[in-house]
Amino acid sequence: MKEMSAMILAAGRGERLRPLTDHTPKPLLEVGGKPLIEHHLERLAEAGIQRVVINTAHLGQRIREHLGNGARWGVTIEYSVEGQRAEEALETAGGIQHALDRLSQRFLLINGDVLSDIDYRALAERDLPADCRFHLVLVDNPTHHPQGDFALDETGRLLADKDRALTYSGIGLFDRALFDDLPPGPRALGPLLREQIAQGHGCGEHHRGDWLDVGTKERLAEARRRMQAD
Repeated sequence: MKEMSAMILAAGRGERLRPLTDHTPKPLLEVGGKPLIEHHLERLAEAGIQRVVINTAHLGQRIREHLGNGARWGVTIEYSVEGQRAEEALETAGGIQHALDRLSQRFLLINGDVLSDIDYRALAERDLPADCRFHLVLVDNPTHHPQGDFALDETGRLLADKDRALTYSGIGLFDRALFDDLPPGPRALGPLLREQIAQGHGCGEHHRGDWLDVGTKERLAEARRRMQAD
């Protein structure tokens, strides 16, 4: 595997998980006896990905103090600090642009509040067509997001087809070139992806295994139940 880094998005406020996230950042909420973010660090290390960038804002100091330099998991963690308050977070695309000089040419992007059995090694080693600037892992639409995000054609190209849309899992493989020309500042990722998909630059796959967005108290409880069952 060529040098590969991963970025874990951890700057969000976790508004729908309040009051739990008033004093504990969402990535440090425990599922299966350990914080959410530790599940990702363990699986990245198992996949041979040793360089991890984590962006922080809300209660970011707590995250940095808990994880340290990553040595406990066999990875090296660098932090991209966007601020100390939730309102200073740069959103997803803005956060990536802010951390771009720390990332490899191709890097994994992982939402810190999802749990899945997606194979990080296979994703990192995937060959992309020259004109694909990102490869998104899509999942079946959950009940809280029935409309989905993007569709796939038979060749693995992403389409803006709402009739056949699947949901973006929050995990993907990205090329830095997608963000090279973005100006600094807050910016959402969704509009950028849709613009690139319209130009034929997006690829993806349909993951049919386990996946859960741990974004509400109800789904946090569901994640804990699943871990206990395992």
